Amino acid sequence: MTEKLPYYVHCFTHLKRDGKNGGAPHKPILLLSIIRLFEKGIFTSNQIHILPELVASFKTHWSNLVATNHHPIFALPFYHMNSEPFWQLIPNMGCEKWIESKSSMRSFGNLTTAVQKAIIDMELASLLLEPENRDILKIAILDRYFPETKRNFGPNGNEDLPSDMIIHESSEEYRKKIIALKNSIDENAFQEEVFIRSAIFKREIPKIYDNTCCISGMRIDATSNVSMIDACHIVPFSEAYDDTLTNGIALSPNLHRAFDRGLIAISDDYSVLVKRNFIENSKSVFNLTQFEHQKILLPKHETHYPALENLQSHRNRFNF
Repeated sequence: MTEKLPYYVHCFTHLKRDGKNGGAPHKPILLLSIIRLFEKGIFTSNQIHILPELVASFKTHWSNLVATNHHPIFALPFYHMNSEPFWQLIPNMGCEKWIESKSSMRSFGNLTTAVQKAIIDMELASLLLEPENRDILKIAILDRYFPETKRNFGPNGNEDLPSDMIIHESSEEYRKKIIALKNSIDENAFQEEVFIRSAIFKREIPKIYDNTCCISGMRIDATSNVSMIDACHIVPFSEAYDDTLTNGIALSPNLHRAFDRGLIAISDDYSVLVKRNFIENSKSVFNLTQFEHQKILLPKHETHYPALENLQSHRNRFNF
């Protein structure tokens, strides 16, 4: 496989990019971010998904390496890398025509809606699994595109998801920071930030509930990266700008949907409330009324309990 390495070195150092203002750094930054995720074992095949870790790595590498006044728009290189011979975009079903519109793919929201993943050459993926090959490709990219700032690219970049804010800050502190952030950056950058923070919320909420649905008690441990427990916002993020732990509960997918649609709610004593405005099969093992008045399972630490004001807000929304 190493006989293909010079070919990919050439590809990586001859990227098609806008030459204005010293040349657009977006594609090189994305490639460095992908290499980093191969180093961390997050990517292990030729399938490149739009993961929060990838977006976070892109933003970190950008801040460390880019000295020009280009805008750090993640969607641009992920989409336009399709002009390179080693990259192929795979659209989501029904979005095949949409991804042909270059202008619409500047938006991060449109990108994640239209694009399922990218596929790189199998030979390239195999090369990226080997540390010595990754080092050669990284050095080639840094020497070619970032000769003045490459010293800022350390061997172990600090691109971890910023979980401290979600875990340790109060809802009010977090909300103020999110609103301030929204008012200080453009909509596209804000979408990327929300995407990253949402991933932390989705990871941490099941964790504090021991990967157990707090109503049904369902818990499935899988050896693969599969979760059967959802992180459910009590008050929608679009309203509260709150991704902190006290605005979340862990639910199985069917109960998550029931909660979001107001069929069930939770009282101030953490008991399940069930609406009486629907009909269901009472003999079904999936019926909702079986959980009525049942106490939910709570996290070990009281500071992680669902906030009563959030539970009240949810009840008010659905007239419980």
